[in-house]
Amino acid sequence: MIWLAALAGLTLLRLIVAAIVPLAPDEAYYWVWSRALAPGYLDHPPMVALFIRAGTWLAGEGALGIRLLGPLSMAAATLLLAQAANLLFPDRRPGIRAALLFNATLLVAIGGLLATPDLPLLVFWVAALWALARLQASQDGSWWLAFGLLAGLALVSKYTALLLGVGVLAWLVTPAARHWWRDWRLYAGGALAMLVFAPVLAWNAASGFASFAKQGGRAGADEAGFTLRFLGELLGGQIGLASPLVFVLAVAGVGVAALAWWRRGDAAAGLLASLVLPGAALFIWQATGSRVQANWPAPLWPAACIAAAAFLPARLATWPRPAVIVGAVMALLVYLQAAFAPLPLPRRQDPTLARLGGWEAFAAAVEAERQRQGAGFVAAEEYGLASQLAWRLPPGVTVLALNDRWRHFSLPSPPIGLVGLLLQSERRGWPPDWAGHARLEGTLVRARDGQEAERYRLFRVETRPDLMPVAVLPRPDTNGRMD
Repeated sequence: MIWLAALAGLTLLRLIVAAIVPLAPDEAYYWVWSRALAPGYLDHPPMVALFIRAGTWLAGEGALGIRLLGPLSMAAATLLLAQAANLLFPDRRPGIRAALLFNATLLVAIGGLLATPDLPLLVFWVAALWALARLQASQDGSWWLAFGLLAGLALVSKYTALLLGVGVLAWLVTPAARHWWRDWRLYAGGALAMLVFAPVLAWNAASGFASFAKQGGRAGADEAGFTLRFLGELLGGQIGLASPLVFVLAVAGVGVAALAWWRRGDAAAGLLASLVLPGAALFIWQATGSRVQANWPAPLWPAACIAAAAFLPARLATWPRPAVIVGAVMALLVYLQAAFAPLPLPRRQDPTLARLGGWEAFAAAVEAERQRQGAGFVAAEEYGLASQLAWRLPPGVTVLALNDRWRHFSLPSPPIGLVGLLLQSERRGWPPDWAGHARLEGTLVRARDGQEAERYRLFRVETRPDLMPVAVLPRPDTNGRMD
């Protein structure tokens, strides 16, 4: 079919972009995870580390290997989303349209390429939605077991997957789905999900529930009391993440689906609405008191795209094609700017410069400064900066990371008495946390084609016993390929 050929071509394009776009600091950090595998980490569950480990085993430790499973798994998720849409609404067959709208979002075009926890979360969320669609279409309770497995894998990707369970519970209390409470396989599926998630629970229990505390601390109205100033950010972030026309179609589609659920008891429509509305209400509530990052509501969009395709209002019947075109153009522009920077935009106008720009030349400048100072190691307190240096500096250079988060890793500590070079972004507060530091003259600048991305202070430091946790970061395999 033509659309399958288009999906294959799109996946190939994303693999090419994955290979040539520089690695972001967070991606380098998750690469460190992949070299120190564990059942859990302070920030998130471990699935992204497993994705990266598999990709680097197949394609080396360059950018392509780190990102390899992103485009491939997103292609598989697209196929599952299309089939789920057709299973839920066999009379309308909205699968291809839903898949096109899904891929027209920057959520998939960008988020489906970068190696972050949102990627496996989105993949397994879509797969769990597909299992629910099979359940609804066949009325075979065995699909609860598949759903439980996939929901558990989503939980091992990111804690936001709890919203998947919330949505399903909301669906199960309605008359159209209430009969499933009498099927033992519903409970077996829930038990299977918890069994898959059990290693993450065990790691948290052994680590003082550090990860739960960190992520749970982000929820709630705790920054400024009740305020509306973050709602605009949430709305703007979702419009940008979905692309403007897809956003309008999705909001309209979810609204119509909710009405069909309310008025006719449409179980398929109710399933879509349940997987979107509770999560949307939670994030809107949170935005009345604290900032909601644009990527947090990402898993709500697969069901929203199906709703946009299946419940398209007549007055918006001509919108899907331009929505796909606009989304594709936006994604292509981001790809071009991230890879080649044809527009010389300053940092405040170009997030690709802030996160991706100038790292290769900067690493070379850091190594030259290390040699000039006769430093035995390079160190950073910012985990992303330290991880970038660990991934990019020449073989044999020791890279240290100073931060309390490293106590949760099984990484070696350096010997006492080593003298090295510490880098600190000028955007961070002064002074550094490294006890006994000595400021060096000058700064290092990270820039891309003359556009400054960031400046860094330099310090002479020494490893000593009174420091907070310091970890020796892994270095790429010398046989790995770098970008």
